[in-house]
Amino acid sequence: MLSNDRRRAALAFALLFVLYQAAEGIGARLFGSVSVQATFLLLMLLSAWPLGRWLGFRGYEAYALEWRRAAPLLLVGGLALALLMKYVAVCVGMALNVYAARAPESTPAAAVSFLSSIPWVLVVTLVPSVAEDILTRGFLYRAARIRWQPWMFVLASSVLYVLDHLYRLRQGPSEWATLFCFGLAYATSVVRTGSLWLAVGLHWGWNLANVLMGDILPHDVVSTTWAPFLSAAAHLVIMGVLFAIPTQLERDGLDADLA
Repeated sequence: MLSNDRRRAALAFALLFVLYQAAEGIGARLFGSVSVQATFLLLMLLSAWPLGRWLGFRGYEAYALEWRRAAPLLLVGGLALALLMKYVAVCVGMALNVYAARAPESTPAAAVSFLSSIPWVLVVTLVPSVAEDILTRGFLYRAARIRWQPWMFVLASSVLYVLDHLYRLRQGPSEWATLFCFGLAYATSVVRTGSLWLAVGLHWGWNLANVLMGDILPHDVVSTTWAPFLSAAAHLVIMGVLFAIPTQLERDGLDADLA
């Protein structure tokens, strides 16, 4: 029989999952409305706070999203790393003829349009990133109250991340593999830092780069077969970089050695 805490966690997860999926299923696919889609995502994010309290945490602390001194550094660091890796992936893709360079629009109007769209792009890429990070990583890491081995958490979170993309599963094994690699990188950032903020920065940075790269480094996809694997490889590189970050246990051990 499930304990009361587990029942509450299951109900909270189900509600967040339904709200998140409704954003695309109802907002995007049924109504074709960005406003309805955004409403569901914002409703999910707003609901996450009282649900966190209901589960016995301090609001967003339930998802490892408490605002500590290191949070801005993790967020900005993840954002910068993801933007850089997306740029590198596109450059490599051009060299391998996976992408083909396209002449940029150099008119003053295009420049003004690009700059004026940045605030909107920042918001519309951040909100879904945070929502999905809460659902597929933060909730499992803390709110579920499961004592994970790090590798088990990374595996479980990555599988959940794949399954969370309900409307992309029909694209087949290559899409599943790509999403799984994304999940590996983002989940690894959680276990390395004990916080969701780095995962948010990475996820947000990649989604942001997908929008901005068309203006920064215009290109067309030549090979739809290999393009996803470049993104997957970029995330595996990100995961490797994350192992340069010492975990809390490693920091404690280093402090003990230096004492």
